[in-house]
Amino acid sequence: MIAQPTPNATPMNKSDWIEGMARGMAVLESFDTERQRLNATLTAERTGLTRAAARRHLLTLTHLGYLETDGQYFWLSAKVLGFAGSYLSGARLPRAVQPSLHQLSMATQLSCSVAVLQNDAVIIVARGIWQGPDLPTKASHSVLAYGLHVGTRLPAHATSTGQVLLANLSRVQMKAWLDVHPLSRLTAHTATQIKELKHKLKQIAKQDYCLATQEHELGVDALAVPLRNERGDTIAALNLVRSGVGPNAPDLATRWLPLLQQTAQALRQVI
Repeated sequence: MIAQPTPNATPMNKSDWIEGMARGMAVLESFDTERQRLNATLTAERTGLTRAAARRHLLTLTHLGYLETDGQYFWLSAKVLGFAGSYLSGARLPRAVQPSLHQLSMATQLSCSVAVLQNDAVIIVARGIWQGPDLPTKASHSVLAYGLHVGTRLPAHATSTGQVLLANLSRVQMKAWLDVHPLSRLTAHTATQIKELKHKLKQIAKQDYCLATQEHELGVDALAVPLRNERGDTIAALNLVRSGVGPNAPDLATRWLPLLQQTAQALRQVI
């Protein structure tokens, strides 16, 4: 699917739209944690381009240094990290939330993250990780448990942060999002019908938090709340993630919702 504008994208004249750039970005965005190596056929399936067009884009991006190849498959090169490094060093949100994420992970002994909505996915922009009492306290907080990391894209409809952000869209924005993005099944608990997801989003909007139980990955639960600025605009979502817990353990909302909401409220003045 060709890259689409985000729900809050700045309006632009149709004459200013560069289709070739949108297609090139769609090819780059087709690489993710689930598919790290793609050939022309897989890229075409993921972007909606023809196989011939996908191949030309892959070869061009390789020539520019953004991809590497073995002649058949392609993968992202280290050059793309330049974009991430520039964002993380210059963007206010990751720097503003990082101290609070560290405190939250220490208090709960759980991993936590802040994510923003981009098209059909949420992107992790900051992380706090519980390292455990026996691990170095200065260990990096950019690497997430379960093999994820800052910059990871996750399907919005199947994650706590994604559902919180979707629930905070306007009615028109939510309809537009649901009309464009398919609801793929990741586990038996994933909502794959529009009616089912809309019902849950309505409840999330009412209670102002989301508890996602094994919707993205079996054995993993997550609790998320919206992050709003002082004007009341929802700009990101904050969550806690827990895995491998027995059936008798209290749910995340019962145990940690008040602290998560307090953290979000404290961050309102700095984001």
